[in-house]
Amino acid sequence: MDLTLNRAVLGLELSGIRRFTFLVRDTPGACALTIGEPDQNTPDVVKEAAKAALDRNDTHYPPGNGYPYMLEAISKFEERAHGLKYSPDEIILTIGATESLFIGLSTVLNPGDEVIIPTPAFSLYESITQLCRGVPVALPTEDNRFQIDPHALEAAITPRTKAIVLTSPNNPTGCIYTKETLDAIHEVLKDRPIFVLCDDVYRSLVYTEDYHSFAEFDDCRDRIIVINSFSKPYAMTGWRLGWCLADAPIRDRMQIFHQYAVVSAPAFVQPACAAALESDTSSMTELFRKRRDYVYQRLTDMGLEVQKPEGAFYMFINIKKYGMDSLTFCEKMLKEGLVGLIPGVYFGTEGYMRLSYCYSDEDLNEGLNRVERFLKTL
Repeated sequence: MDLTLNRAVLGLELSGIRRFTFLVRDTPGACALTIGEPDQNTPDVVKEAAKAALDRNDTHYPPGNGYPYMLEAISKFEERAHGLKYSPDEIILTIGATESLFIGLSTVLNPGDEVIIPTPAFSLYESITQLCRGVPVALPTEDNRFQIDPHALEAAITPRTKAIVLTSPNNPTGCIYTKETLDAIHEVLKDRPIFVLCDDVYRSLVYTEDYHSFAEFDDCRDRIIVINSFSKPYAMTGWRLGWCLADAPIRDRMQIFHQYAVVSAPAFVQPACAAALESDTSSMTELFRKRRDYVYQRLTDMGLEVQKPEGAFYMFINIKKYGMDSLTFCEKMLKEGLVGLIPGVYFGTEGYMRLSYCYSDEDLNEGLNRVERFLKTL
């Protein structure tokens, strides 16, 4: 019997980031600086809100897009914290930012439509685009200090271009797009029928006052989808919760995919999400700021080229001078130095490796000592 599977699924492999992380974990004695997950625990006030919801039997079907109080809480939070004005009926509570990306791209893409993905980038964007029968189009930024060159963006646009994904702060670089960059992108896109997915999951973890999002351009509101998550700033990665904002006509179509994919986010976690939005995350930001400064100084003292991040918790380290592709380099460093970083090839950019500094100070110190010792053998 000839059973044929979906070609979009057959054409994809499991995440290279996770595969390499598992390799590090399976290497006896290795120190991992790989995964972007805060080493802190979910705040007690958030956990207590979930426990209380269970105690009052909040375990039945909730409204598909989220309880009214939850959508109202997100609406108020976005306006208070980020100046974005979206009413509750323009919001969906999703199963992580991943679902927001999936339903966003599923809603706007037809087979063969192109999605511009500035690289280096989280590999999820490419994979979701392919699963939606779209065509990912890489837009390299490494030669422009990880900022988008408007001329390169213009050259990447074709009659099939349907969307672009903007991630700021960026994974894996920690770069944020400057106001000048965003203004230039806006100038290119403002009169074109191109959707903009703003993946802003790290915007609560920035180390500068001069932060802007493309979502601030009101004249493009009808084609902007804003994506955010509870995972990073609230140490809630395992809760798998996020949200998306979109102009009402788009949100109305996105909820179709949301309903048939997951029905809704669980009922009893929604009070916890509301509690999280009232929490102060400044201590988390300061913790990662200190770690950033420490890691950046250590790496530059080793003679490594790295751009100082202004957000998130990653360093994207240039290793081109060692004459190896990133996978070979990272495999050699893991085997001989017993320290694991993620090869840049898994972010669409060769000659780099990503270090995550959301590990304890002790782990960072030990991992960096091992990196330094390994480099001295080359």
